[in-house]
Amino acid sequence: MELNKTLGQALKRARLAAGQTQEDFSPISSRTYISALERGLQSPTLEKLDELCEQLGIHPVTLIAASYLIKNRMAVEELKLTLDQELMGLGF
Repeated sequence: MELNKTLGQALKRARLAAGQTQEDFSPISSRTYISALERGLQSPTLEKLDELCEQLGIHPVTLIAASYLIKNRMAVEELKLTLDQELMGLGF
């Protein structure tokens, strides 16, 4: 599955879990832009992703991780193990 689509699905899921509407993002972005993101028609910049996640009250990495969980159909524990190993390999 295309990453824009899975990021959009993750964004919509996070928005609904937060009890927010697309209109709630109006201080940051238009409803049509949020809709386009959720449908995978647009991809946000890192700055925009940070703003969207701040509105949702989640870390941007959480939204990116959720999109990869959807894309790769993997379990959270599997992704956490991969991240732990790769970050340790980078010296973190």
